[in-house]
Amino acid sequence: MKKSISIILSVALVLSLCTVCVSAAKENTSDLSYAVASDLHYTQPEETLTWYSEDPIFGYANRRAAMENESQFIIDEFLNQCADDDNIEFILVPGDLTNDGKMFLEDHKFVAEKFRKFEKKTGKQIYVINGNHDVGILGEYCTTGMTEFIDTYYEFGYKEALVRTDYDCSYTADLSEKYRLIALDSCDHDKSTEDGMTEEKVQWVIDQAEQAEADGKHPILMMHHNLLDHMPMQRILSHNFIIRNHTLTAERWANAGIKLVFSGHEHCSDATTFTSALGNKISDFATTSLSMYPLQYRYVEMREDTISYEAKTIEKIDTAALSRTVDGYSNAQLSEMNKGLNDFAKQFLKNGVEWRLERGFQDEQLGIKEGDFYYDLVRDVVDGLNDILNMPLYGEGSAQELGRTHGIEIPDSDYKDGWDVATELVAAHYAGSENYPLSGRDVQILLKTVSIVLHTELDMISEREFTQATASLLSVMGMGSAIDLAAKIYGDASGISAGEYFLVALLSPLLQSFANDDGVDDNNGTIEGYGSNDAMANIGDNLGNFFSKFFDNVVRMFKIFLKMFGYNLPL
Repeated sequence: MKKSISIILSVALVLSLCTVCVSAAKENTSDLSYAVASDLHYTQPEETLTWYSEDPIFGYANRRAAMENESQFIIDEFLNQCADDDNIEFILVPGDLTNDGKMFLEDHKFVAEKFRKFEKKTGKQIYVINGNHDVGILGEYCTTGMTEFIDTYYEFGYKEALVRTDYDCSYTADLSEKYRLIALDSCDHDKSTEDGMTEEKVQWVIDQAEQAEADGKHPILMMHHNLLDHMPMQRILSHNFIIRNHTLTAERWANAGIKLVFSGHEHCSDATTFTSALGNKISDFATTSLSMYPLQYRYVEMREDTISYEAKTIEKIDTAALSRTVDGYSNAQLSEMNKGLNDFAKQFLKNGVEWRLERGFQDEQLGIKEGDFYYDLVRDVVDGLNDILNMPLYGEGSAQELGRTHGIEIPDSDYKDGWDVATELVAAHYAGSENYPLSGRDVQILLKTVSIVLHTELDMISEREFTQATASLLSVMGMGSAIDLAAKIYGDASGISAGEYFLVALLSPLLQSFANDDGVDDNNGTIEGYGSNDAMANIGDNLGNFFSKFFDNVVRMFKIFLKMFGYNLPL
């Protein structure tokens, strides 16, 4: 009997071990799995907090809205998470490892030492490329040139390089038997934020992608600047964050076999896919700044037919070490961080964004210049925004009360003022996977609050002037975009005044970034892998979308033209 029981237990044990092995195999079936963290922006912490406002918790929020004093501790927690995650095989960092690295080479050495300790502890490789904050032209205010950057981060990609350029920091390296990294220096070392792309660099990427394919490897591209738009009309509103000739370049790189691009710079979590005329898809994954809300990085799993990804969040840091490093943190601040670092970072971001924007929008930020037909109108609207956005939304002397005198009803909410709403939407853009329908309460509050400016500041503007300005804006923003938005926001677009159309046209890039997407989830999802490509179906989709948009835009522009001369047709 005992022998029988022993046999049964032995069989059960063997079966359970087999089950565990099978389960483990199922959990780890990817060809490649890794983390992507961009824009670490390590900054030497202050000795004592600098305060910018009277807010007792978030008054030290800087205009960049980045948690600079906390940056080194956020990096530490990120590396700890990667060390503890057995699925993460290596880390990609698409630039801006430091905030002031151009001026202070010591900042780069500080980050490199953290990376060195991580690799020694885990055996996991880190691959870096420079961002616009990392490398400059050596001189009085710059101690980090191309050579200094490569020497400092030699162990983090350059040591493994198969090919290196002699004119910038670009290189290639094999990630596995199936995948090769193309690390592209997209920066102009002599400029602040704009890209440094040239035909030579574009062609170099194509050559390396084709060589990877010839060697039996799939090419993955990493660079700092964005390849694709991550908000409507990014080329106009944030033209220094996306490479020049981006659509043409995306076309060429997609046809060279590149499906996956990792970028940073815009500090948002956003995924965008482009399909070339030949039916080849390329996806650009912009990854948010690690030291800025939402304190996220990406986890990616590669399979032959699918690429899956998810956002992972930094939820805590060593606040005891932070308070020992920087003087001035109160117990209340540290308690709020410990309660939920991501929630803390969100309010920090909102305070920083408000601090910056309420000091006035610059023409470059707005995408306008003197001489534009609509310049004076845009400036009048923007100059009147601060007073309206700073008013309490509800109660005596509120925006809601003022709006009612003009027949504008602002929906009830928990927001305290217009800035609270606006910065909430900005935070949503940074976090990605926005879910703010144009007809929803939050967008309606912002739109109607801003529309009060039309009635308090611009009562003397004629309908015709508004209509002409709208048409002029549309030629820049994209034909028909304001018409689409107006119909979604107001329902029956035919009853909208010319001033309201102008307002929608002015805000259309912002509003579309919360409401529209290309079907690719920003934070968690799956796209086609390198072994999957239905080119003919993709070409058909391209043609269908082109002719549909072309026809709609022709009709809409014709109706706008007629409206300028008094024929008010439904739009």
